Amino acid sequence: MRLSKDRIGGLLLLAFCIAYGLLSQDIRLLPFQENTAFHARTMPEILAILGIGLSLATIVFPGSPETPRFAGYNWITCGLFLALMSLYGFSIRPLGFLLSTSLFLMLGFALLGERKPVTLVLVAVPLVVAFWVLMTQGLDVFIEPLPTFLRGA
Repeated sequence: MRLSKDRIGGLLLLAFCIAYGLLSQDIRLLPFQENTAFHARTMPEILAILGIGLSLATIVFPGSPETPRFAGYNWITCGLFLALMSLYGFSIRPLGFLLSTSLFLMLGFALLGERKPVTLVLVAVPLVVAFWVLMTQGLDVFIEPLPTFLRGA
């Protein structure tokens, strides 16, 4: 089996989905949620299974014979996004979901080329607040909204 561009992508996606599926088992459930049909682990598990199936299909079925090229991509932006995602992961507990996710989206949009601060705020903040409301009110998933220093504990 020759490693083509599609198969390398499939292997990377397979590794990510397996790790995601395994890590999704660490999501804590409340005692009454364990026997419910839909809980906090349901979507991550479904996404992991779908991702594993699609990545296996990409690996097994022949795709384009194109060999991977590494020239012509914006590797600096890619590296900055990886650093930004890592920073987001470390900042979500101390800063809370609303602030850290809003900052993450605004910086991500800025990396992609958006330069208007008003647009960055008007897109990121309502999106994050709507997602937080959906998760906490609609799905009963607790997400700490505020930074540690504002909780008063």
